Amino acid sequence: MAFHSWHYGLLLLSTLLIYWMCANQRAVRTWLLLFSSLLYYGAFEPWFLWLLLFTMLLDYGIGRCIGAAATRRAKLGFLWCSLLGNLLLLAYFKYSLWLAELSDPLQRALGTDLPLREYAWKEKVPVGISFYTFQSLSYTIDVFRGTIQPLRSLRDFSTFVAFFPQLVAGPIVRAKDFLPQMEFRPRLDRAWVHDGIWRIAIGLAKKTLLADMVARYLVDPVYAHPEQYSPLMHLVALYAFSAQIYCDFSGYSDIAIGSARLFGFELLENFDAPYRALSIREFWRRWHISLSSWVRDYLFFPLGGSRGSESKVAFNLMVTMVIIGLWHGASTLWLIYGVSQGAALILERWLERMRGGKPYATTAPRKILSWFLAFHFTTVTCALIRAPDMASLRALFGKFGDENIAAVWGWVALAGAAIAHFLPDRWVEACRARVVALPTPALGFLLGLLCGCLFLIIEGQTSFIYFQF
Repeated sequence: MAFHSWHYGLLLLSTLLIYWMCANQRAVRTWLLLFSSLLYYGAFEPWFLWLLLFTMLLDYGIGRCIGAAATRRAKLGFLWCSLLGNLLLLAYFKYSLWLAELSDPLQRALGTDLPLREYAWKEKVPVGISFYTFQSLSYTIDVFRGTIQPLRSLRDFSTFVAFFPQLVAGPIVRAKDFLPQMEFRPRLDRAWVHDGIWRIAIGLAKKTLLADMVARYLVDPVYAHPEQYSPLMHLVALYAFSAQIYCDFSGYSDIAIGSARLFGFELLENFDAPYRALSIREFWRRWHISLSSWVRDYLFFPLGGSRGSESKVAFNLMVTMVIIGLWHGASTLWLIYGVSQGAALILERWLERMRGGKPYATTAPRKILSWFLAFHFTTVTCALIRAPDMASLRALFGKFGDENIAAVWGWVALAGAAIAHFLPDRWVEACRARVVALPTPALGFLLGLLCGCLFLIIEGQTSFIYFQF
């Protein structure tokens, strides 16, 4: 049931009408929200409901057990039950087929023939499973930490997990932010209603007038048949997809936030002009904020955050960004995307240390340069998540080397050879010394970047599974 369909509009309007008629009756309006949420989710695939219900019952029960446990060790044991139950469910339904395919080369090398593909999940991935899994997990973690008290009402907990405006694509909400709002009688505030309608209208416009049009005319045709388009159109498609994914996802978030406001709920803002960022770190503070903050609070900080040695911090950053990449989708391209983001954050941190912690973008020219680098890095890496497989990715970038512009690259190569030959020796030595002195993560990033560029030139193809998050 897409947000820009009449089915969603009918569900939203009918639920709103009954909701405000019984606004004084907390139990009735909560049951109504839960019923509408389950109806909404079941409209995608009825059997998806069983997984959602399992998650609700699991974490509700574990939350009660954590609250009743007498020792921290017992509480931790129950928390691990929640983590394993949720993550194993997510791993099977979203990642088992990809992992089975990745194991093929290893099995051939070892001479084994385990039927992993036979037991992997090959059907449609349950809609929104990554979102509601993280949302439900945040509850048990917060109960364990003592941030919130365990809920007695299964109805309230289920409504928190399944609230339909944000169920399948966020924003990911926290129990400590959402549950207190359920306690108060909603007030039909004119400003809130107008703001909710405005957000829904803006979201629909972003989705239908911008994202879908850009996809239909500039992105999808080029990615579907890259050999039929010029290098210029490949470049246009590269930039256009950055616009498409922002308008599409932020449009969804606008509709979700607007719909929630019509019920009297305030959800976390999910975007803050991310393409204005002057660094990759700032980009992730502005892009998909609910996911970035979730991973920061429940993964990066528990790993140690920015404390400890540089190698430890680099490890924490890399693990965090790899998890963010794989959270979106089960494919090697998403894995590479996460690694590239982690490497960029590590490199930024190293450059900041080289400057003694002083900010770089302090003047207008430096701000422009910082924005240019951050924007184009995010734009180029976006191709990783749009290309259906590695062969298509190479076709997209490889087009920049076809016969139509081969002469240009030839002149660039000639100029590079001349510059390299006539550079003063002290410059070459200074450059070599700086590269050799780089930390291992930064050196690995540069080497990986070089290998990636070379890989795009090599003939042949390697296909991988891909699907949207």
